[in-house]
Amino acid sequence: MGAATTTKRRRPRAVPWVLLGIWVAVMALAGPFAGKLGDVQKDRAVDYLPASADSTQVAKVQEQLPGGETTELVLVYHRDGGLSAADRRTAADQVAAVARQVELVATPTGVASKDGTTLMYPVASTAPGTDEEKRDAFVNDVRDIAKEPGSGGGGDGLSVKVGGSGALATDAGEVYQSLDGPLLYTTVAVVAILLILIYRSPFLWLVPLVVAGIADFLSMGVAYGLHEAFGTSISGQSSGIMTILVFGAGTDYALLIVSRYREELRRIERPYDAMAVALRSCGPAVLASSGTVAAGLFCLLAADLNSSRGMGPLGAVGVLCALVAMLTLLPALLVLLGRRVFWPLVPAFGSEPKKRRSLFASMGSSAGRRPVVVLATGAALLAVLSLGALNLPGNLKQEDSFTSKPDSIAAMETLAAAYPERGTQPISVIVPSGEADALLDRARSVAGVDSAERGRSSERWTELSVVAKAPPQTAAETATIEALRDALDDRGAYVGGPSAEQIDLKDTNARDRMVVVPIVLAAVLLVLVALLRSLVAPLLLLLAVVAVWGASLGIGGLVFGPLFGFEGTDPGLGLLSFVFLVALGVDYGIFLMHRMREECLEGADTGTAALTALRTTGGVIASAGLVLAATFAVLTNMPLVQLVELGFVIAVGVLLDTFLVRTYLVTSASLALGRKVWWPGPLSRAPEPPAAPEPREPELARLP
Repeated sequence: MGAATTTKRRRPRAVPWVLLGIWVAVMALAGPFAGKLGDVQKDRAVDYLPASADSTQVAKVQEQLPGGETTELVLVYHRDGGLSAADRRTAADQVAAVARQVELVATPTGVASKDGTTLMYPVASTAPGTDEEKRDAFVNDVRDIAKEPGSGGGGDGLSVKVGGSGALATDAGEVYQSLDGPLLYTTVAVVAILLILIYRSPFLWLVPLVVAGIADFLSMGVAYGLHEAFGTSISGQSSGIMTILVFGAGTDYALLIVSRYREELRRIERPYDAMAVALRSCGPAVLASSGTVAAGLFCLLAADLNSSRGMGPLGAVGVLCALVAMLTLLPALLVLLGRRVFWPLVPAFGSEPKKRRSLFASMGSSAGRRPVVVLATGAALLAVLSLGALNLPGNLKQEDSFTSKPDSIAAMETLAAAYPERGTQPISVIVPSGEADALLDRARSVAGVDSAERGRSSERWTELSVVAKAPPQTAAETATIEALRDALDDRGAYVGGPSAEQIDLKDTNARDRMVVVPIVLAAVLLVLVALLRSLVAPLLLLLAVVAVWGASLGIGGLVFGPLFGFEGTDPGLGLLSFVFLVALGVDYGIFLMHRMREECLEGADTGTAALTALRTTGGVIASAGLVLAATFAVLTNMPLVQLVELGFVIAVGVLLDTFLVRTYLVTSASLALGRKVWWPGPLSRAPEPPAAPEPREPELARLP
């Protein structure tokens, strides 16, 4: 009998060590794959586009033409007072040096601006092919030649810039490659500071932070596996968002688990038993919330845009890796470390938590006095904020996509100012070789076309280089591209190039919003209906998160242009912010409404249940919301406008959801609806019990 009892006691003690050993093995297996994630990351515009887009087809055909894909650059020489003869000789010498170093498609010809201040030399080479490292080396070599000592670019007034689509791709790639380190370090620092403030312990904060870091490492290995097995698109944006989700969502789950574990340690002597009870109590809520987020993200698979479709699985992988780590590794480490990890606020067995006035009890009571008035006021506020979305700037142009201007953007701005009467970025047109001459004449006759020349040719395809009369990415150039497509589409031609890629990105994002948004709403609604056994409560939560999304975009519209100075909005902002805010916002709604339903099932009236749910979950939700908002706010420090905009909208939305919608609007709506909030479930037909008298001293909220 004694031996059997000893064996039973040893098994629980062995479980944390077994889990720790399993995680060590998993990390050893994932390590080689995680390190390769950066190798498969692609950030060209055509890598974002669907295969069916015209510009994608152009890029694919260009790779098959003699010499392969072309890297196009523009050397831009500018002097404010006008170029001198020495400046022109310097430009000619540098272009000749480039031609000697790399085989070019054609001999570069200089084009002078009408005011004599600028001279541009278009340069194109097929030597780099599709290899991004070779492309970057080519671009940097050209820049080195253009900035050699004594070249005239050393401060004597002559400005030498290297622009063009190839230079822009190199600058964008360098920015995306540089995101990994700063994004990770800043996220870790922000989460660490918040956890220290929340836990008020010099040791406890390290445990969830280390576990989140391990989950992030695992997610990188799994993401690489997805790419190899299914061809999942991986971009700098999607891998960065995955890291944010691992730390944000993972820390949220840790807050909930640690909070309940601390509570159980006061009632249960052995840490292992206390953790087992804590996981049984909060595990279902964590599973349901993570399942909702993953389901919402997986809906992005319905998107046509490669970058959005790839972000769905990567985001879901991040959330699921964080879930597994927080439900296994985190409990194992906490049990092995024992109560001392909470020092100096150690939850002693049999003790009571320190009493303090509950902020959320006061907020709930204020919402309970006049629930209809509070609900109407809050809804009106969100509606007014949503109107700010009408002030969002137009579509983001390439030259406006960086928060600080790299060399390629400065070159584009110089060209736009010096050549207002013509395009400076060729439009690439691919036509069947058998009809090349006829289609070349047709392209020249299209309104808005300045010139068109025949380029490389294969047995099947011929490349045409078309220059528009209008500057790049203007309404006039867009009209020219659309006119070219209308004129040549019936002959099997494709119109692409950098400007056409931006048009295709905009059109594809518009299509994806129409398809993905209803699917996300339907998927999340089904999960909520299954969890809450109701239709009204899930619809209430969905309506709330949609209102938060609209208000967040509205606040963005009020600050992006006037305050941040942004000249445009990323076309994908609406869809991505919607998916994240709906999935993550409903996450917190689950914590609140599930607890409210439990209170009603135990016999509490709707008012008491709503206020109790807010009182008991408010601290955890507030802490989790602050952490999640802070992790997404890290994106506002990145050098890309689209990341800044996305991080800002999601961070603002999470804060609105945490401190306005969950606290006041959902609570007041539940109080106003009463038992109808659970319609048509059986709970809606149960008689409403008498309301419990409000205690003089409100129950105290337990913060994590």
